[in-house]
Amino acid sequence: MMTVVKGLANYRPMFGFVLIASLIGCTSAPKKAPPPSFDATMSRAEAEVTSGGAEQSLKTFEDAGRADPTRKEPWVRIAQLQFDRGNYARAIVAAQEVLQRDPDDLVADGVLTVAGFRIANQSLQRLQNRGALASGTARKEAETLASTLRATMGDDILQPEEPKKRKPVRNTRRAAPPAAKDAAPPKETPNASADPFQNLGGN
Repeated sequence: MMTVVKGLANYRPMFGFVLIASLIGCTSAPKKAPPPSFDATMSRAEAEVTSGGAEQSLKTFEDAGRADPTRKEPWVRIAQLQFDRGNYARAIVAAQEVLQRDPDDLVADGVLTVAGFRIANQSLQRLQNRGALASGTARKEAETLASTLRATMGDDILQPEEPKKRKPVRNTRRAAPPAAKDAAPPKETPNASADPFQNLGGN
């Protein structure tokens, strides 16, 4: 028994050393840096947009959205950037994220409406090229879409070629010189205009 107790007594300093070493290791371990703030991430994303890194800026805006899931600003910018790049489906998804956080956001509504229209227009063109609009159902749906667009955006949205009709205005300007020639004959009648002068001379 005495030998066992002496052995334990000899190991106690070692246990203490191990405990102290572990505590020192815990205190000396490097602490993880806190994640960037929402404002800092948004500023970095905007800087990337300015420098031309659109793809990287989209990822950074997504990081900002994860930094504060309650904010709509990252999704507004994602919707705008995706729309400008022609990625209308992704722009719609981002716009819906905005509307979940702010149902009254006008930018998101605009992106959602115009992006949806352009997707529908592309789909109609594909159907027309394939001859699928020959069916009555597809034609009725296309007519319904066209009437809705006219009611909300006006006829100009479906008639982009109207500005080309302004060219005939040049013809009206060319017709002006003959009118000037017609006006010239009154100047060629000095007899009619001479009478007043003769009367004045007589006085």
